[in-house]
Amino acid sequence: MDIKTGFFYLFSAVLLFASFRVITARNPVYAALYLVLAFSQAAAVWLLLRAEFLAISLVLVYVGAVMVLFLFVVMMLDINLDSLRAGFWKHFPAAGFIGALIALEMAAVLMGGFRVGEEARPAAATAQAVAADYSNTKELGKLLYTQYLYPLEIAAVLLLVAIIAAIALTLRERKDSRHMDPAHQVRVKARDRLQVVKLPPTLAAPPVPAEAAPEGKA
Repeated sequence: MDIKTGFFYLFSAVLLFASFRVITARNPVYAALYLVLAFSQAAAVWLLLRAEFLAISLVLVYVGAVMVLFLFVVMMLDINLDSLRAGFWKHFPAAGFIGALIALEMAAVLMGGFRVGEEARPAAATAQAVAADYSNTKELGKLLYTQYLYPLEIAAVLLLVAIIAAIALTLRERKDSRHMDPAHQVRVKARDRLQVVKLPPTLAAPPVPAEAAPEGKA
């Protein structure tokens, strides 16, 4: 076993442990931190596979943006953990069955794809070195905008619909919510917000009352 294979097994083991802790951690903050660890290990596996663009995108987008947002939301909200744990064991058999079914389906698809790829790849191509000017980012862009152009556009439309639905759900009018009318803000004028009061430059000091005379003196 060479050093690359050793790093692969190391990153994979840490990734599996972090993924398991994400769903078993009792504290939501710890679960989010374990998810950050899982993303970083997945990025390391991408680097071993010479997919630098995907690894950097995973670190910048998920670890640097999405998970930081999750941590802020989790720490700012007052989450009732007892309500989250309610009904856990009641739905655990159905959740375990669905999870095992998805895992088996993914294993069947991946193992089948690996076998087809190994059979279709000639021995000479396996031993052939990668060209010096090869760029996986360029090849990924070619695939996305040629062979997978329509799936990419469909995914973009679905994400746009999800964003509009999220905005429509969160901006509904409620009695306890406070919002401002943008049209009223645009039509406002300076004299409606600021009132200038003219004051004299100097003010006369008020007269000091005379002190009372001490007792026994005229």
